[in-house]
Amino acid sequence: MTPAEIANTLTKIFGATDVNAVAPGSWQVETTDFRLLVILSDDESWLRVLLPIMPIQEAQPFLEQLLEANFDDTHACRYALHQNVLWGVFQHFTASLTTQDFEDAIAKLVSLHEVGLNNVFNSLIESRIQMIVKAAKQQGQTLEATMQNLDRFYAEGLMGDTEQTPEARQQTLVAWRRQLERLWNQE
Repeated sequence: MTPAEIANTLTKIFGATDVNAVAPGSWQVETTDFRLLVILSDDESWLRVLLPIMPIQEAQPFLEQLLEANFDDTHACRYALHQNVLWGVFQHFTASLTTQDFEDAIAKLVSLHEVGLNNVFNSLIESRIQMIVKAAKQQGQTLEATMQNLDRFYAEGLMGDTEQTPEARQQTLVAWRRQLERLWNQE
């Protein structure tokens, strides 16, 4: 892709008012939701698209899941850390970059930004539930015994919010049961 094709594609996707050429070979897209940076290397052989997602402090507990997402879910885009920020990043040789690949990468980066930590948080929770299932089975517990333990932990305030209403606690336990039933036979 040439710089003109990059500029035209950005304008097509975001509109002329949101796209700013900040320097030769560099563009910034500013919307109410995000700021996307597009940068060409000095020799214009590489393109890098960057989208800040969140401060590193918020992402820190999920670094393992973010790296797993790089392997499984982010396609040509990647999560990266720089200057205390979690970024969505896409890099590609300009000579072989197609307009469709560029548009797809931008769409994926915007999706990563919109989703934030939701997917990696869900992945972390699922891995923790799998650990609970594994530990319960190693102790010879049944699904029902595991649910009774969880109910007791919530009732005694070891888990959950001590100010939680009985209805909210019941909803939480229903969610636990649904997840445990789903994962019980997988371990």
